Amino acid sequence: MSTIDIRRCLRDDGSVTSATPTLLPLATDACCGTGVAPALEEEGAQDLARRLKALADPTRLRLLSLIGAHDGGEACVCDLTEPVGLSQPTVSHHLKQLVDAGLVTREKRGVWAYYALRPGAMDDVAGALAAAVGPR
Repeated sequence: MSTIDIRRCLRDDGSVTSATPTLLPLATDACCGTGVAPALEEEGAQDLARRLKALADPTRLRLLSLIGAHDGGEACVCDLTEPVGLSQPTVSHHLKQLVDAGLVTREKRGVWAYYALRPGAMDDVAGALAAAVGPR
């Protein structure tokens, strides 16, 4: 049998017969789900990238660890320079990056600045990252 078009077929004896086509699902029907999670918006991506960039530096990670381990959960910049082996201006620069990223708080007392981990900051970063690239 030869196919003339989608509805008519030519039989071997020369007669024409009608056929009802069987429609097969398109390949895209199976791969496209209806429950697609929303993608990360530009502003959210910029904010998350800023916080992750602050965390991506080994010195800043050490500073976070030192602050968290310090008595009372806060540390003066003067207490952080020796453990990381950097000058006070360099440590202050790293701490400013952490403050700007919302990971630590800064409180000025006299001539010194004291830093503390912002409560929930690490959970916020982990949650934002999980929401942005979670299971798909």
